[in-house]
Amino acid sequence: MDPWLIWLIVAGVLAVAEIFTLTAALGLLSAAALVTAGSAAAGLPPPLQFFVFTIVSTVTVLFVRPVALRHVLRPQVERFGVDALVGKAAYVVSEVTGLGGRVRIDGEEWTARAYDETLVIPPGKTVDVMEISGATAIVYPRD
Repeated sequence: MDPWLIWLIVAGVLAVAEIFTLTAALGLLSAAALVTAGSAAAGLPPPLQFFVFTIVSTVTVLFVRPVALRHVLRPQVERFGVDALVGKAAYVVSEVTGLGGRVRIDGEEWTARAYDETLVIPPGKTVDVMEISGATAIVYPRD
């Protein structure tokens, strides 16, 4: 069997293993094996093939992997769904107490409770959404 074909099989096995582990390391080793397959096809002797594999895998794991992980593990910038409502202003439709009430957030009516259970917020006031608990907005009046 030709050496380039062996390196190509190694690259394929590492790529499949990367799919199951999602570590980014095996994928980079797969790329190094692919580059080594190209060097083997160009006629490099086996000791130089191992040298090429070592150099390419070291460079990719040490320099490319941290950059890739930084992009993958970056915190989510955009908030979606009910998380996007936290911090928004709401309009009190019916009196809000620690037990219940109704507010309008972005044109939709929500059940609401006061963040401080001793507060009574009259209709017409503007409040801030502090959190969403189920289908209930927990609100606090603006001053």
